[in-house]
Amino acid sequence: MRNRREIATRNALLAVSGVVCAGAYAWCANARTNRLLSRLRGKVVLITGSSRGLGLALAEEFGRNGAKLVLTARDTEELERAGASLIARGAIASPDDIVAFAADLRNPDKAERLVERATAYFGRIDVLVNNAGIITVGPLENQTLQTFRDVMDANFFTAVHCALAVLPQMLARGEGSIINITSIGGKVAVPHLLPYTASKFAAVGFSEGLNAELRSKGIRVTTVCPGLMRTGSHRSALFTGDAEREYRWFSLGAALPGTSISARSAARKIVRAAAAGANEISITPQAMIAARLNGVAPTIVMTAMRLMNAMLPAPTPASRPPRRGTDVREKEIRPAVLLGEAAARRYNQIA
Repeated sequence: MRNRREIATRNALLAVSGVVCAGAYAWCANARTNRLLSRLRGKVVLITGSSRGLGLALAEEFGRNGAKLVLTARDTEELERAGASLIARGAIASPDDIVAFAADLRNPDKAERLVERATAYFGRIDVLVNNAGIITVGPLENQTLQTFRDVMDANFFTAVHCALAVLPQMLARGEGSIINITSIGGKVAVPHLLPYTASKFAAVGFSEGLNAELRSKGIRVTTVCPGLMRTGSHRSALFTGDAEREYRWFSLGAALPGTSISARSAARKIVRAAAAGANEISITPQAMIAARLNGVAPTIVMTAMRLMNAMLPAPTPASRPPRRGTDVREKEIRPAVLLGEAAARRYNQIA
């Protein structure tokens, strides 16, 4: 009986010790995170493609951590709605802490002008988030050379233009941060996303090269490789070939929990990585597994992608101009409608 009591007492003490240690670890981790996020207070953050989707989610997360925001996109009305929604949600301390400039960043002169205007307004740019981009979904046979050029301009060259425009002031100060939102599609070639994948592979290489050259000069560069996120962006994506069926599989993957992560969770992870100066992060378990597996067993990943391709819609005989998701929603599956629209409304994909 005595031995049983001693064993029970010892087990109880061990359990209590475990709880105390876990609590202490969680407290320390939370304190460290808060300390890192406190670095963002008063920082000026320029986010491209911030009128909707992930860019808007990032603006909200940076704003809630005390940053001053520069929003930019091509659509003036979308920018106005985005800024109003951030103010209405209390995501920024004061309306004076946010400014929006419409700009087509595919043009290097417009990117330089944007940086000049933002710098004149706030005095500097501390953080650049290269998030602008487009997605074109469809089989290779229904993609055109112009599609490849358009996607490369939007997803790769906008980042190059903005980085080169902001670098002189960051180098002069010997500090700054550049966050490049790439994709798991920049690590693994996903079928029916070839223009997008090609542009994101280029973006990953550019981001990693910036990191190699600039880290020693005080500029932190973070490469972000997310998987699917519930941002409502499938409504704005472009679809070729059998557009309705292409939209159906893409919208389902981009809306369901398990295959995608909420935009808010993704934004929180990205902002914490930016505050910590991380070299690279992957978001969603699928993206992490795919990226690592592709590095050690590329043949397995290639085989999986070929099998995936076999299950996707076949090419159509005639090439048609790309169509927006909002125009080809006839065959969308009901769960994707409900979850996708909730994200689309929150992140300004629906007027």
